[in-house]
Amino acid sequence: MNRSKQALILGLSAVLLWSTVATAFKIALRYLDVLSLVSLASVVSTLILVFWLAAQSRVKELAAALRERPFKYLAMACINPLLYYVILLTAYDLLPAQQAQTINYTWAIILSLLAVPVLGQRLLPKDLVAVAVGYLGVVIIATEGSFKLGAIQSTVGLGLALISTLVWAGFWLANTRLQEAKDVALAAMFVMSSPLAIAYLVVSGGLSEISWQGLGAAVYVGLFEMGVTFLLWSQALSRAVHVARVANLIFLAPVFSLVLIQVVLDEPVHPATLVGFALIVPAILLQQREP
Repeated sequence: MNRSKQALILGLSAVLLWSTVATAFKIALRYLDVLSLVSLASVVSTLILVFWLAAQSRVKELAAALRERPFKYLAMACINPLLYYVILLTAYDLLPAQQAQTINYTWAIILSLLAVPVLGQRLLPKDLVAVAVGYLGVVIIATEGSFKLGAIQSTVGLGLALISTLVWAGFWLANTRLQEAKDVALAAMFVMSSPLAIAYLVVSGGLSEISWQGLGAAVYVGLFEMGVTFLLWSQALSRAVHVARVANLIFLAPVFSLVLIQVVLDEPVHPATLVGFALIVPAILLQQREP
C-alpha cells in the first residue's frame, strides 16, 4: 500500500472516531460531572500516549522533555487537557450537542486572527471575510435562525463554546514553539496533568461514586478524543503526499457527527445548524487558501 492510501485510511479512521466524540460527551455527562470526566479521560489518554512512545522505544525523548522544560509542560498541561476540556465539556453540558460541536470548529478562524499579534502575520481581506461569514454561521446556529437573543438556549454555554475556541487556538500557537515531536509534547502535557487529575478524583471522593457507565464513557473519551485519534491523525499527515487533501477530511467529522447526534441522542438536527455549518466550513477553507 502506497503512502497516499495509508494516509487516506489513517485520516478517515481519525475522522470517523472524532465524529463520535460529541455524542460520547453528552452520554458521558449523564453519568459524570465535568471535572470527573476530564480527570478520568486525561489519565486514560496519558497511559495511551506513554504506551505509544514506549512501543517505539522513545520514552527517553519524553523523559528528556520533562526534565528540560518541566514548568513549561506543566503550564501547557493546565491549558490542555485541563482548562480546555473543562470549558468545552461545560459548554456541551449546557448546549445541544449539535450547537457545541459546530461552534467548536470555528477555532480555526480564531487561530488565524491570533496569528497576527503572536506570529506577526498580516491580516488579509480574506481573513476579514472569513470571520464575518464564519461568525454569521455561529449566530444562525446559536439563535436557531431567528437572530433573537432570547432564542439562545444558554448564553453561558454559548460563551463557553466560543471561549473554548480561543483557548484551543492559543494552545496550538504556543505548541508551534515547542521543539519536541508533537506526540512527545502531547504526552508530556498529559503526564504533567495526571497528578492534578488523580488528586482531584481522590480529594473529591468521586472515585467511589463512578458507575461502570461513567467509567466506560470516560475511557472512550480518553481513547478517542484525546489519545488514539490524535496519533492516527498525526500519522496520516506525516504520510500524506498532499497534506491539504488529508487535512480537509476533518470537515467530514461534523457531518458524520450530526448523523450520530440525531440517531443516538435522539436530538433532531435543526435546519439552522446545517445553514450555519454551510457558512463556517467555506469560511475556514477561505482562510486556508494561499494569498
